Amino acid sequence: MILLGPPGAGKGTQAKKLSQRMGIPQISTGDLLRTEREANTDLGRKAAQYMSEGKLVPDELVVSMVTKRLQQSDCQQGVILDGFPRNIDQAKGLSVDRVIYLDLPREEIVRRLSGRRYCVDCKENYQLDSCPPKKTGSCDVCGAQLAQRDDDREEVIRKRLQVYEVETAPLVEHYEKRGQLVHISGRGSVDDIFSRIQKALGI
Repeated sequence: MILLGPPGAGKGTQAKKLSQRMGIPQISTGDLLRTEREANTDLGRKAAQYMSEGKLVPDELVVSMVTKRLQQSDCQQGVILDGFPRNIDQAKGLSVDRVIYLDLPREEIVRRLSGRRYCVDCKENYQLDSCPPKKTGSCDVCGAQLAQRDDDREEVIRKRLQVYEVETAPLVEHYEKRGQLVHISGRGSVDDIFSRIQKALGI
């Protein structure tokens, strides 16, 4: 199963809930890339340069990383892909049962992403509008300082959205023609959106 949609539409949040509900792993290319970057691997260093500028990491790096992950034993009963494929070339040869497309207006996306913060120590996540910290600039869990990722700066977000329109948006039509696409509104609370997904999937 694929969760498709623009940056900030809530793919990661909904993928995590689906993973728990269905008992199959969530595979997030964004998480995998950040893990590589934080571990300072060769792949991570290459990816960091693209990510900080709001550019897409090259296909060959992403495909090799996802392929390696799909070969692990916990993926044999199925997976939920979050952030992959991101273009038509990556979609070739990928066996898919269903594609959930989370749709959200551009300005709502910019507001959501530019308001994201994370704890520099324990990595707890916040959103200044919908899930703010109790004390401005400090983590509720450990009290450490909150920071903003480079790719959550507004100018980078708008560049990411431009890239998405060119690279990834064509996948909507691709999977729609195959009868595999389910349109879901990305507006509302996390639980509201998840209820729509469950109803669409019959789970």
